[in-house]
Amino acid sequence: MSLLQAPRTATVLRTGTWSLRCVPRTLLTCAVIAALTVCALILSLGTGSYALTPVEVVRTLAGSGPPGAEFIVMDLRLPRALVAVLVGFGMGLAGAVFQSLTRNPLGSPDITGFGNGASAGALVAIILFDAGAPQTALGAVCGGLATAAAVYVLAWKRGVHGYRLVLVGIGASAVLGSATSFLYVRADIGKAAQAASWTIGSLNARDWTDVRIAALGLAALLPVVLVYARRLTLLEMGDDTAAALGVPPERSRLALLGVGTGLTAMAVAAAGPIPFVAMAAPQLARRLTRAAGPNLLPAAWTGALLVSAADLATQRLTGSSLLPVGVVTGVAGGAYLAWLLRGERGAGRL
Repeated sequence: MSLLQAPRTATVLRTGTWSLRCVPRTLLTCAVIAALTVCALILSLGTGSYALTPVEVVRTLAGSGPPGAEFIVMDLRLPRALVAVLVGFGMGLAGAVFQSLTRNPLGSPDITGFGNGASAGALVAIILFDAGAPQTALGAVCGGLATAAAVYVLAWKRGVHGYRLVLVGIGASAVLGSATSFLYVRADIGKAAQAASWTIGSLNARDWTDVRIAALGLAALLPVVLVYARRLTLLEMGDDTAAALGVPPERSRLALLGVGTGLTAMAVAAAGPIPFVAMAAPQLARRLTRAAGPNLLPAAWTGALLVSAADLATQRLTGSSLLPVGVVTGVAGGAYLAWLLRGERGAGRL
């Protein structure tokens, strides 16, 4: 293994045909955000009618907590907190992939319709087939992939380019919104109420089945994203440049769209369509690292922190865990979107 110094304080670790480029500021940013996420998780585990201090939470996780705390923490609260971290991680990662592919800060899966496609597939499973968690996850994956295929085909014109993909995705999102409204109208009142609470984006009543769905999805898709990270960086430079450097643009773009859609579907299946996290996390991560490129892992950890902090806020502000986390992220995301659009207008891009 050889150690090379790359420009701008980057370090490249190389062994054989593989190399890893490490930027100290990026690594530090990931470490700090991960630590903050763990802090938010511990605070969330101690919040509720049976309150625990952070020290008591840590002792309970280690197996020596107060009497009765193990059931509260391990069985009731820990699955919810882990789903928040895993879903946020996946949404941040998916947002970084989509924004890099479209080269547009608005090109996140919840804006371009991929999230709505996964949501519509899950709703079909819930309302029409009375599905459980595994079947709902399968429905979300099928809905997301079908939407991705339709958007890709409709956006194709001698290749797929960023703004065209965003515009077609926004149109697909509107159509899918109408389809989900139709499903609500056709459903009986019980299933409609269940689906309505789910479509806001909620972590209520999450259990270890939801944790497994999110963890398996990340375990399968995260390595693929990391393998394609270099291709994603080169695609940001343009198709001609990427092709000249040995990267097949359309084949790589199609694979990355599939992986990003899978990450979105995983998040939707586990917690519903939590809005704006996939859009905000990559932009915040880029400002923290001050690094060019997709910033995949910083965006993923930022998404985990955003969802964990939003979940903690719902419990601290309302005194219960009944408020869907999507309400908090929606309010914060609306303000962020207004700020982002103002910045785009000031830069002359709108």
